Amino acid sequence: MSLAKRIIPCLDVKDGETVKGTNFVNLRSAGDPVALGKAYSEQGADELVFLDITASFEGRKTFTNMVTRVAEEVNIPFTVGGGINELADVERLLYAGADKVSINSAALRRPELIEEIARRFGSQVCVVAIDARMDDATTQHLTPTTQQWHCYLKGGRERTERGLFEWAHEAQERGAGEILFTSMNHDGTKNGYANEALRQLADTLSIPVIASGGAGCKEHFRDVFLEGHADAALAASVFHYGEIPVPELKQYLKGEGINIRI
Repeated sequence: MSLAKRIIPCLDVKDGETVKGTNFVNLRSAGDPVALGKAYSEQGADELVFLDITASFEGRKTFTNMVTRVAEEVNIPFTVGGGINELADVERLLYAGADKVSINSAALRRPELIEEIARRFGSQVCVVAIDARMDDATTQHLTPTTQQWHCYLKGGRERTERGLFEWAHEAQERGAGEILFTSMNHDGTKNGYANEALRQLADTLSIPVIASGGAGCKEHFRDVFLEGHADAALAASVFHYGEIPVPELKQYLKGEGINIRI
């Protein structure tokens, strides 16, 4: 029997409130992150992810206080990310009550950070998040290939020359416990996940792959597990705005033959 698939609401936090956008822009408010986290925990979500999307110094203090409040209110594992650049940042967030940390830009800039976190706290604490975009494939009339997925820094603002697949494999080798892949092309579009890229990741990595970007209906979750071979599916707006209740989604997936915790 395979491990149960996980449903993970994601909360992007800016100035103490949950926000959501499309293709990483046009943010709008979605409510109080602590209240939302508690509601998802009670509804049967498997895990939560909280991302501080404007991790300035003041934002970090606000965010750390929020993490402490979340830890008091939820009884499921939760991951936090945003502005984590050194072990002291990891320690601060774990001490505040987080179960895992998610690193993205800092890992691309200094891949040794993955090894440092894994050595100090264990691989299970280290989630490497990858924001990647399929660039130029349509404009140049190219057949989409693995080489065209480029990793981006700074919340999708700055392109790097690192490819999605080679970077994911390096992150695994350095000690990452999970890969959280967000397709920037799919983010907020509600047209489904990047199942082809996800399948290639999941089939070639030995660590879990969390899918992010594109959920719009229950069928998309089914497809990301059956076609994308993802271990977990992360989504935001469909949960925040009540479009797909977590219990209803889980019952649907169970009916589709997917191993899911009810």
